[in-house]
Amino acid sequence: MSLWTRDEAVAATGGTCAVDWAAEGVSIDTRSLAKGDLFVALSATRDGHDFVAQALEKGAAAALVSRIPEGLENAPLLLVPDVLQGLEALGIAARARTKARVIAITGSVGKTGSKEMLRVALVGQGLIHVAEKSYNNHEGVPLTLARMPADTDIAVIEIGMNHPGEIAPLARMARPHVALITTVAPVHLAAFNSVAEIAAEKAEIFKGLEPGGVAVLNADIETYVLLAQAAPAEILTFGAANTADFRLVSCDVGQGATVIRAKAPMGEIMFKLGGEGAHLAQNAVGVLAGLHALQADLGRATLALAQWHPPEGRGARQQIPLGPEGLDGRFTLINESYNANPASTRAALETLAQQAGRKVAILGDMLELGATAPALHKALAKVESVDIIHTVGPLMAEVPFAQRGLTADSAEALASVIGRQISAGDVVMVKGSLGMKMAKIIDALVNLGDAGSQQKSEGML
Repeated sequence: MSLWTRDEAVAATGGTCAVDWAAEGVSIDTRSLAKGDLFVALSATRDGHDFVAQALEKGAAAALVSRIPEGLENAPLLLVPDVLQGLEALGIAARARTKARVIAITGSVGKTGSKEMLRVALVGQGLIHVAEKSYNNHEGVPLTLARMPADTDIAVIEIGMNHPGEIAPLARMARPHVALITTVAPVHLAAFNSVAEIAAEKAEIFKGLEPGGVAVLNADIETYVLLAQAAPAEILTFGAANTADFRLVSCDVGQGATVIRAKAPMGEIMFKLGGEGAHLAQNAVGVLAGLHALQADLGRATLALAQWHPPEGRGARQQIPLGPEGLDGRFTLINESYNANPASTRAALETLAQQAGRKVAILGDMLELGATAPALHKALAKVESVDIIHTVGPLMAEVPFAQRGLTADSAEALASVIGRQISAGDVVMVKGSLGMKMAKIIDALVNLGDAGSQQKSEGML
């Protein structure tokens, strides 16, 4: 059965199309487009209409457009007044036609990790539809919904924001039965005056909650009361607090895993995560509460979570060889390069401090913190049990780290010299906001291993 027929898409969007077609998927990027996809010609950074011909050549079933590109007058084009609104209409229609149980996740930290935990935990529990990557904004949420098959049993939707007024419209599209808020922290303070304002925006997710829905809230955070006051009648709580419905009793971190013991309404639960970090344990207990609200099989879910690993850029680990085939030893690389804020950076440093070996942190500036940025950066100064800290950017340069190593203006500058700072047995953690391009440092560190292998193959050693 096709995901979208021409007639279904026309009815959903109110658009017009003279040529019949049926699509198996929905894509907004010709680089990842699969044969049979409906290509959506969005125009956020580049005009998607310039790529319609390429999409059709790659096998797209049709394209959603607001104008007909030259030479494509007879192509399968679904013409609408506005492409983004057309995508939103597809998402709303897809949500309306399914009987799926829907959980929506938001929070200052831990959204994507929790979403990926749910993806793993729900394996074998029906047809599961989960948002890809970090598709959590005004384009990503309707895209995720538009991709949802009609016979989906459970859907996991991630909802993000960086300005006021963004969450409620997305929540109303998703219409979740369960709304999970992982935490509220000082993030995006360039657009908000306080953490309380951030909490109020996160609480907007309840605007889309279905009647009889459940709010899953972190009982440990200062803004819990504010969130609870905004929530509907039924609330499930998680955290280390004694009052939490799903209470984190203990977590043992080490050897590539975190063993978690929790108390739940149905009794004590012990399970393992395939990743290291006390903050991961907190997220996992929140996921259990969400699964319970979804009426999922918790026994099967907790067994499956042992197979979960942190997503790329959010704590994923690699062993990098030094020298050909690791002749000069290896070091551990912890990739936290996707993004950073005060809460996630502190959690990453705490996880690094628990590792065995020389502990090396490479920290980039945390962006979008507004006037509070210098103070929030300097609040990180007291870092215990980390041996050396290299930094990127003007804000991190001003932090009085006792363990300060190299200071660089840009990721490119540090990437060019960082290799000489790494030794066998080191544990190296890279963390910074996406705009700091910390992935360039990750690439340089990974290439230390590639270079050794290449040197041997070319007879250079």
